[in-house]
Amino acid sequence: MARGEFAFHHSFRVRWSETDAQGVVFNARYLDYADIAITEYWRAVKFRDYADGAPMEFHVKKATVTWFAPIKPDEMIEVMARTIATGRTSMTQLVEIHGLTEDGSDDLRATVDLVSVHVDLDVHRPIPLPDWVKGVFTAFDSQATNKPTALAEG
Repeated sequence: MARGEFAFHHSFRVRWSETDAQGVVFNARYLDYADIAITEYWRAVKFRDYADGAPMEFHVKKATVTWFAPIKPDEMIEVMARTIATGRTSMTQLVEIHGLTEDGSDDLRATVDLVSVHVDLDVHRPIPLPDWVKGVFTAFDSQATNKPTALAEG
């Protein structure tokens, strides 16, 4: 996706401890970066404020990382997130990880597709998403500079 199709962007610096003996970010860290992106995205959306105190708990059912280029220590990176589909009990979110360039050119390093399932923590079983969830994420994501296609239903 184009960077402008994301309303949410978050930047941070890669720490030395996140790299491996090859001098690049260790592959498992891409999921850490996706977790940072989703945590900050959900915070920016403020979707838990709509829950009226009801528990909103999720398990990641599926995570797919597609790697394009390495990330090096001390590099500034930008993560972007958006919701690309909602289903009866789950939502799919896309995270893109980019290097921050001085000229603002595109520098895609990886994408991470995450399927998160809304669960009852007492039994760790899926439960339906509240009806309002799709609308909250759609409204936030619609603030993107370039509007992507409509949110899919799963």
